[in-house]
Amino acid sequence: MPFLPQLRIPATYMRGGTSKGVFFRLEDLPPPAQVPGPARDALLMRVIGSPDPYGKHTDGMGGATSSTSKCVIVSPSTRPDHDVDYLYGQVAIDSAFVDWSGNCGNLSTAVGPFAIMSGYLPAARIPESGTVTVRVWQANIGKTILVHVPISNGQVQETGDFMLDGVAFPAAEIVLEFLDPADDEGGDATAGMFPTGQLVDRLEVPGVGTLEATLINAGIPTVFVEASALGLDGTELQPAVNDNPALLARLEAIRVAGALRMGLIRTPEEAATRQHTPKLAWVAPPRGYQAASGKPIAASDIDLNVRAMSMGKLHHAMMGTASVAIATAAAVPGTLVNRAAGGGQRDVVRFGHPSGTLRVGASVRQVDGRWTVTRAVMSRSARVLMEGWVRVPPV
Repeated sequence: MPFLPQLRIPATYMRGGTSKGVFFRLEDLPPPAQVPGPARDALLMRVIGSPDPYGKHTDGMGGATSSTSKCVIVSPSTRPDHDVDYLYGQVAIDSAFVDWSGNCGNLSTAVGPFAIMSGYLPAARIPESGTVTVRVWQANIGKTILVHVPISNGQVQETGDFMLDGVAFPAAEIVLEFLDPADDEGGDATAGMFPTGQLVDRLEVPGVGTLEATLINAGIPTVFVEASALGLDGTELQPAVNDNPALLARLEAIRVAGALRMGLIRTPEEAATRQHTPKLAWVAPPRGYQAASGKPIAASDIDLNVRAMSMGKLHHAMMGTASVAIATAAAVPGTLVNRAAGGGQRDVVRFGHPSGTLRVGASVRQVDGRWTVTRAVMSRSARVLMEGWVRVPPV
């Protein structure tokens, strides 16, 4: 029987922060994939190489980790006072689905440079040298992100001396501002970014027991627990967690219980199709350790340690959206994150993660007993890895 030729679709492969993914302009996608639905999902899964029962993504662009199985769609913004709309898809590795429930903070960094290089900003906006602010509408969660992109000789500056723990080589620094990053999804809308209205909940987890948790919708829905409640100390690296099936099962049970309490799912079974959110993280007071690269991290270098799960595995560094959640929760006295950092009020926090440290800030305020966050700020970097066309069989 005849076989159809592969599709040839313009695409750019980019690193953003500690993640990388395949970037598309909406208008370059085949017409059926230009709108949400099965055709779009099938195309992106084939681009990445999912589902892959071997867990390798050998026949696709994915890297078989939660940090490298990502797709981004960018288009001229439909929102006033914004430059582009940005849609993010987290592609499952061994299952046939794309999770659209949240944002990727790391790849948000690359959206600014991609928008400029794609011609989405007027030439008059681009200085000969300096910085241009790309105003991004994050369509998954309905939030604004300001991406401050360095410009040199009228072009996006990608090289530089900014080092980001979790990335092997230096690049140009890009500052991200997440505006009004809290979300009311799930719980009581009047409760704000804490969906249960509590800074600390007692979470009953079948098969695990009852433990304290801070549940927050800021950056990305996140369930924070104390490392000590898990028998951990917050200095764990990937092998200690990802090679421990019993621990992984306990952690997933806690994530599911948190998702139920936050109102993000109605039954435990729904969690299987919502792997991207919520995130689960554990916090601990500062303690020295050796990062995955071998770099020593002293307790005096950090305010607390944080480890976070992504798509069922311990993340090799820290997700950008989870970093927003960490900064926001750390700024609110009484949360488990704030307690681990030593308590009190703080606008900036530096935390340890498996690859090193990260400094992130958040501005919070309490109005009529309700905590809100106005912005979170962090520095990342991004660069183009490859550009041209991605080829996939017809789907």
